[in-house]
Amino acid sequence: MASGGNPIFSGKNFREATQAPPAPQAYGQNPYGQAPYGQNGYGQAPGQVMDARGAWSSAQQGMTQDQLQDLYNRPAAGPADIGRMTYDDVIVKTAGCLGVLVVGAAVALAVPQGTGSMLMILGALGGFALAMVNTFKKQPSPALILAYALLEGFFLGGLTRILDNMFPGVGIQAVVGTLSVFAVTLVLFKSGKVRATPKVMRFFMIALIGYAVFALINLFMMMTGAVTTPFGLSTSVEIFGIPLGVFIGILAIGLAAFSLIMDFTSIEAAISAGAPQRFSWTAAFGLTVTLVWLYVEIIRLLAILRGDE
Repeated sequence: MASGGNPIFSGKNFREATQAPPAPQAYGQNPYGQAPYGQNGYGQAPGQVMDARGAWSSAQQGMTQDQLQDLYNRPAAGPADIGRMTYDDVIVKTAGCLGVLVVGAAVALAVPQGTGSMLMILGALGGFALAMVNTFKKQPSPALILAYALLEGFFLGGLTRILDNMFPGVGIQAVVGTLSVFAVTLVLFKSGKVRATPKVMRFFMIALIGYAVFALINLFMMMTGAVTTPFGLSTSVEIFGIPLGVFIGILAIGLAAFSLIMDFTSIEAAISAGAPQRFSWTAAFGLTVTLVWLYVEIIRLLAILRGDE
């Protein structure tokens, strides 16, 4: 499993849940829970079969030959039948999170400007707090994860409203860009052309640390008034006539896209390991966090490019 990327997937709780070894079997125990061929189970009389509850019942008591044959022909239980995580679980829960997020964004876009700004601040602070809670919570909580999605919707809706008023059209462009990057990364991952190899992971971590350092320095300089432009150093510093924020934005989008690859890798490994079904909520939460990051970076880059026109 890819580690060192999204802290939601690389955290102790998710790793322990998805890498738990199978329950040990007693010495000499048949792994399929049945007696060897040609032998009767303990206390089993000839002509008896085991029912779905593990109890022996007589084939001569109410079961015809056709019924027995139908019983033997039934397909084996799949992951969903035994409470294991599946791709369908992750897709449905991720769609639910994104649906709640869209509702929150729509509310922030529809209310008066002042209320929308308050919702954006509430979403930013509350979303960060719930992100921390959900990341370090031992068991996933659907209610808290959906609450996080709603708050992030408030934040993204308020942010989009402000930037779209300044640069009309950047909101829909950011949505299309986010969906496009997500689709491309998913196709590349499924094709096997892009994988989270250790070598690429090292580069990712170095770039991510560098980006985080720049973001903290930029935030500090904006808060202290050292720079007064809307995006701080991103627009006040230019390289060959191009705002620094363009280069930083492209790097950040690349990091977010590769973070999606690592998320897909972690989800694939969790499903292969037979992770409990409830952790599909953790997977949905992790994907939502990465998509929020990706959207913010794309709309910021678009705003910087429009502001430089």
